[in-house]
Amino acid sequence: MSIDSEFLEDDKKNKSMPGGKSAALGSGVPDKEFDALVMEAWDMIPQKIKDKVKNVALLVEDEPSEESRKNEQLRPNETLLALYHGIPATERGVGYGVGMTLPDTITVFRKPIIDAAAQESGIDFEWGGPTEPMKRRIRDIIRDTIWHEIAHYFGMDEDAVNEREEEGTNEFKTS
Repeated sequence: MSIDSEFLEDDKKNKSMPGGKSAALGSGVPDKEFDALVMEAWDMIPQKIKDKVKNVALLVEDEPSEESRKNEQLRPNETLLALYHGIPATERGVGYGVGMTLPDTITVFRKPIIDAAAQESGIDFEWGGPTEPMKRRIRDIIRDTIWHEIAHYFGMDEDAVNEREEEGTNEFKTS
């Protein structure tokens, strides 16, 4: 899932810390706490969907690598919230999984998600530790992002996922 992060770039220019990092990028959410939010978000995915997801590892990294940015043809003002990498279930043949098969991956990117949540919440430079509403917003962004990446696992390309999201037919509903 990619987003135009022009607002993040502007924010970084205006609110930077030593080393050029934005305030939201490095502050407020310890790695273990973010990882716990990822697991909470995964747990919110309906069990009937999770049961169909086979041989996929859920990973967390700080931000997309330059290689991922290049492969996804991201412009300087774009970033990724997560990335599915692997063989979609719709393309796995009969021989899939015979022998050693490395898992597909859904990689969630910590810094862009925290930045997006901070931007949406209007959090400023000195926001400090995450409040409960901020944690819920981060978790919801993670949940929606994982949901988006699971659609890729099931064979939907970016255009199809975006079209369904715009139509409201690919929305995650908790009730």
